[in-house]
Amino acid sequence: MAKSLDDIFNDDDFGLLESKEKQHFVRTDEDRLIDSFEEINMFFEKNKREPSTSSMSEYSLCSRLKEFRNNEQKKAILKAFDRFNLLGAFELKMGSIDDILNDDTFGLLEDEGDTSIFEFKYTPKGPSRANADYIAQRKSMNEREFKKYELMFQQVHKDLKEGKRKLLDFTNAEDNLIEGNFYLVDGILAYLEVSNAEKILKENKSGDRIRLEGRTVTVFENGTVSNMLFRSLGKAIQKNGKIITNRNEDMYNQLQQNFGAVGEEDIQSGWIYVLKSKSENPEIKKIEHLYKIGFSKNPIKERIKNASNEATYLFADVEIVASYNCYSLNVQAFESLLHRFFAEVCLNIDLYHKSGNRFIPREWFKVPLIVIDEVIELILNQNIVNYKYDFRKAKIILK
Repeated sequence: MAKSLDDIFNDDDFGLLESKEKQHFVRTDEDRLIDSFEEINMFFEKNKREPSTSSMSEYSLCSRLKEFRNNEQKKAILKAFDRFNLLGAFELKMGSIDDILNDDTFGLLEDEGDTSIFEFKYTPKGPSRANADYIAQRKSMNEREFKKYELMFQQVHKDLKEGKRKLLDFTNAEDNLIEGNFYLVDGILAYLEVSNAEKILKENKSGDRIRLEGRTVTVFENGTVSNMLFRSLGKAIQKNGKIITNRNEDMYNQLQQNFGAVGEEDIQSGWIYVLKSKSENPEIKKIEHLYKIGFSKNPIKERIKNASNEATYLFADVEIVASYNCYSLNVQAFESLLHRFFAEVCLNIDLYHKSGNRFIPREWFKVPLIVIDEVIELILNQNIVNYKYDFRKAKIILK
């Protein structure tokens, strides 16, 4: 007996003909904020204590918790999820409907239109801000767009926990604010994807100075992206943030891409050099084992002939202690690896030029020359990733 269409549709034991509308879930900024706080809750639940600053892997959580405690707006959102009372006491002020309707300061509930809300009368209007032709924008990214960055941030957290990356103090944005690097800003990880900074000559009363100016594309782990100024980002990190080191393995792989035995087809990249200062400045002269490690594409003697007038050479003549020819070498990775290896013994001193300008020299390290030679040899024989520098003992040790 043939079945009618009604019989066929009604005889659907497995629900194959049921139409289910596909649901789409879009994560909001509030969802990401709650997820961020939930990481702190999970840490407390597992360790029975708050994250501290004594451990590099906990520093991000500790800074984030501090920022939440000081932000009343975020605390209002997160208090409902604060099952361990990590945010402290918080009183949510609730008003009656009548209070809300009567407190219509701007007349938003009036029947007739009122444009007074757009009048600028409660704070002074600064001319420099008013005339700005371009203001930094920070906007949310959709889930699909943010997915690849989310995986990167998760890997950075994992690397920090395993000690493959470290959090270091951030100084000198022009040298340390680099595309592709990660930073910690107000307890939130940030990835500098694009930097359009260019060298601009600035005229100052104390003397003209060339500095980097331009916009960036910076992605934050809370799912937002900003086009803030290069110098503004640098100031934000320096005020309340850290620089996150690259993994030694990554730098070594970069180095190895172009490094190997010298062949006829190889091209000389330049020289890695080690210099010793001849400065008569008592503060510098008293420092033992002080050396500058750097790179030059030009012959070193040519590069240092004007050393006494340059901040990078401590405004003094220098002595060439050692040099290494570089062939077909990723010099930036090579130099960066040396600097990160000796980061804990980097010279930290302010120098003042006769013009009155202040300089913070880099690439100077308080480390014995024999150790420098050993590190370069470890890089060449591919074993550098297994060692670290113990600055207390002034020797290289296994990790």
